[in-house]
Amino acid sequence: VQLQASGGGSVEAGGSLRLSCAASTIYSIVNMGWFRQAPGKRRESVATIMFRGGEITIADSVKGRFTISRNIDEKTVILQMTNLMPEDTAVYYCYAFAGTSAWGQGTLVTVSS
Repeated sequence: VQLQASGGGSVEAGGSLRLSCAASTIYSIVNMGWFRQAPGKRRESVATIMFRGGEITIADSVKGRFTISRNIDEKTVILQMTNLMPEDTAVYYCYAFAGTSAWGQGTLVTVSS
């Protein structure tokens, strides 16, 4: 599986951004989602979605602000981020599990106060 991420950028606190991740194939994909890594910190899971059943797991730190969805026909997963805060600043990585882990290229999200 190859993943192509898009979106990201710079916003002020309280703003919104949308990240999209397109998979080259959905065959055998179990789940997809987004991780992020802030400077000097470990990579952490932000939100994941089971590709077939749609079950969602989302980090406490972003609950109520971020939503994840998927479009099976378009083979994409979307992370809609609202009410962004400076602590959301990080490189965001698209992820998929299809027997093995696959990662997209990182996309930088910068939130200024």
